[in-house]
Amino acid sequence: MSTPSRTEAGRTALQKTAIVVGAVFLLVGILGFIPGITTNYDQLTFAGHHSESMLMGIFQVSVLHNIVHLLFGVAGLALAKSHAGAYNFLLWGGVIYLVLWLYGLFIDLDSAANFVPVNSADNWLHFVLGVGMIGLALLLRRRGDPADRR
Repeated sequence: MSTPSRTEAGRTALQKTAIVVGAVFLLVGILGFIPGITTNYDQLTFAGHHSESMLMGIFQVSVLHNIVHLLFGVAGLALAKSHAGAYNFLLWGGVIYLVLWLYGLFIDLDSAANFVPVNSADNWLHFVLGVGMIGLALLLRRRGDPADRR
């Protein structure tokens, strides 16, 4: 078995990637609470399709949506402590985003089913995130010794 290639800091490329992805999710979660970066901030609701707040004027957000981004970011940073954790974060996080993409495609965006909420821009971003995260997990995966699988 080959060991994952480690950087000078002792982290694998997969771990560093999971840290970057987690940090981006944290940043997006924070930006969702900043007026100006989030347009129509005064219309930010906790959840539901009635929120008219838009991150960067493009992506529909709510307090719940922002919290999900924050939690996903924290999960990414926590799981990046191990090679296996980083792999699982990217792989299964990507699967979750592909499921969210499909969900967003099939629900009526003006219905109560759109509780997060999402719009068409969110849906296609979820697709790109899902494919990208899974692709990074598979591309950067290396078989490591049992200590790397913690």
